[in-house]
Amino acid sequence: MKKSIVVFEVEGGSDKHFDGHRKDTMPIVNSINDAGWQAEVVYYRPEWTEGLFEYVSENFDGYISRVNPGNIPGGERGYFDLLTRLSEAGLVGMSTPEEMMAYGAKDALVKLSQTDLVPSDTEAYYDVETFHKVFPTSLSFGERVLKQNRGSTGSGIWRVQLVDKELAASIEPGTALPLDTEIKCTEAVDNHTEVRKLGEFMDFCDQYIIGDNGMLVDMRFMPRIVEGEIRILLVGPHPVFVVHKKPAEGGDNFSATLFSGAKYTYDKPEQWQELIDLFADARPVIAEKLGGDNIPLIWTADFMLGDVVDGKDTYVLGEINCSCVGFTSELDMGIQQLVASEAIKRIEEFAQLTV
Repeated sequence: MKKSIVVFEVEGGSDKHFDGHRKDTMPIVNSINDAGWQAEVVYYRPEWTEGLFEYVSENFDGYISRVNPGNIPGGERGYFDLLTRLSEAGLVGMSTPEEMMAYGAKDALVKLSQTDLVPSDTEAYYDVETFHKVFPTSLSFGERVLKQNRGSTGSGIWRVQLVDKELAASIEPGTALPLDTEIKCTEAVDNHTEVRKLGEFMDFCDQYIIGDNGMLVDMRFMPRIVEGEIRILLVGPHPVFVVHKKPAEGGDNFSATLFSGAKYTYDKPEQWQELIDLFADARPVIAEKLGGDNIPLIWTADFMLGDVVDGKDTYVLGEINCSCVGFTSELDMGIQQLVASEAIKRIEEFAQLTV
């Protein structure tokens, strides 16, 4: 065993600090080095693929991917192919493409829609034709949220509602709305609102479906999102903290991102013990539905408040993230040390299994 871990990044992107790295990358690297191992950052470019494979496979025991899929030059297919080849060469992947696709893809919600975690009327559109056929009817049941697969920080996540409130109240559920129906669309990235015709908006959303791993998830709008989204951040199987993210007040605001003005409160897991227990109990079901329990290294589960049942809140899973979860605001909590120790532990356990 080489006792060495490589950390992948890509050049450029809004997630970079003045030194060219994500703000949480070098703290991870330094924590690995402080633990007596070696860590190094390398940048991915498609034209460097063969050289990267040779260098990394010969010099490292595992890799940590700190790459936002939206920033990958040439698209994610080439990068994912490289990570898969490295895993096949014996490196421990954190996280592997399979884990990112199983846990991080938005259609994980659809796969969990027959559980108590996600509303049963959640669905995904993998082709433009199905989207245009089904969504006008889906919208007749009430406000919806469309989520693109590739976005981050709320980009391509749209709250969609009818402008005409009388029509919304009177329309028979299951009726296909005319394409010239006026709709109000609010994007989570910054809570900006646009009024569009339904057909025009669907044409605009086609871009989210076309291309590698393109899809749109269609989910009912959860009105209690204005009370805040609750995010559990985990390192491996361990809940580290819970972030209560309350959207900015006013209008149709529903986004829980910092960029949109949401306010974050950081709590210890035990302050949300009921939710922590719910998620722990659901883990075997999540593993079964998503095709395996290879838990990502750094991941989050975002919940919204659902209906009150027997005087208690219920929770609805809105998203799982594991492709490149950031924790720049929480570095003073020592998460980078937990990431380093968990990564080293995984490599050591893998080495024992392969002896």
